[in-house]
Amino acid sequence: MQRQFRLGGGVAPETTRFRGQSIIEYVLIAAIIGLVIVFAGPQVSGAIRNQFNLVGNTVDSGTNGCTEGGAAGGGSNGTDSATVSAAVAKDAKDWTLDEQKAVAEDIAEKGEASPAYAKAKAAMDVGTKWSIKLTNGETMQYRIIGINHDDLAGGSGKAGLTFLTTSTNIKSRMNAKSDNTGGWEKSELRQKMNSGEVWNLLPSDFQSKVKVVKKLTNNVGCGHEQNENTAAVTATSDKLFLLSYSEIVATPYSGWSNYLWIGNEGTQYEAFQGKVTNNYSGNSCLGIGSLWWERSVSPYRSYAFLLVSADGDPSAGRVAAGSYCVCPAFCF
Repeated sequence: MQRQFRLGGGVAPETTRFRGQSIIEYVLIAAIIGLVIVFAGPQVSGAIRNQFNLVGNTVDSGTNGCTEGGAAGGGSNGTDSATVSAAVAKDAKDWTLDEQKAVAEDIAEKGEASPAYAKAKAAMDVGTKWSIKLTNGETMQYRIIGINHDDLAGGSGKAGLTFLTTSTNIKSRMNAKSDNTGGWEKSELRQKMNSGEVWNLLPSDFQSKVKVVKKLTNNVGCGHEQNENTAAVTATSDKLFLLSYSEIVATPYSGWSNYLWIGNEGTQYEAFQGKVTNNYSGNSCLGIGSLWWERSVSPYRSYAFLLVSADGDPSAGRVAAGSYCVCPAFCF
C-alpha cells in the first residue's frame, strides 16, 4: 500500500491530496470535456460547459484561498476590515472605540487610499467629538486633530489618528515647584500622564488602544544657556502628551525669534491649519474655553510653562506650580 509523507517526517492519511493534484485533475477533465463537446449537440455542449465552469471556479477558490485575503494570507478581509467597513457605513459620531482604533490603523497602513480616510477627515474638519467614562466617574470628550501626523516611538511608521481632549475636568500642576528645568521630559505632569494618576483615569480598554509616539520638546528649560539653541529640543516617548506651542500655531511669535527651539517642537496639527492663524493673540476657534497646559516651557520665564488662555491665546504663560486644565492628546 502506497503511503504519502509530509515534510518533517509525518505520515499523511491516504485521503490527503496535494495542492497540485486538483490542478492535474482539472486539466484531464478539461481535455475529456473538450472531446465530448466536439461530438455532442449544442444543448448538451452548453450544459457541459456550465458544469465545467463550476468545476473551474471551485478549483480556483481552493488554490487561491490560502494566499489571498483573510487572516491566513495576511490580507485585509479579517476582523479589522469588517470593523472598518462598519465604521464607513455609519456616521462618524457613532463610531465605537474599536471602530476608532480600526479606522486609525487602516489609515496608518493605507493613507488616503483607506476607505475610512475621507470620513475621518470630515470628522476632524467639523470637530466631531466622542466621549468615554473615566474611572473617577467623570466624562472625557475628545476629537481628531491630526491624520498620519505623529511618528510611532518604535520607528515603524505613523499613528493613523491623533486626538485631543476637549473637556476641562482634569486639572493638575506641572511641577511641585515653580521651575521649568528639564522641561516636559522631567515634569511631574508627564509622569502622571504616562503611568500615574492621569493615565489611571482612563479605562483599561481605552489604555490598550493608545499608541506610544515620539514627541519633540525643549527639555532643557528656560534660564539655561542651551535654551536659545535647537539643541535644547530632544525626543520623548509618550502615551499621553500635551500639545506644544508649534503644534498649535503655524509660525512662532516674531518677538521670540532669538529662541531657535520655539518652532521645532513639532508641526501644526491639521485641525488647526487655517483656523489658528494668530501666534500671539487669541484664537477663539480652539473652543476649549479655559486655561490649559502646553508642554512647551516659557521661553523667557524659568518658573513657567506655556498654556492656552480662555480666548485661545497659545502664548500665555503660568507658573509651573499652578493648577490648570490638562487636555491630554493621544494616538490610536
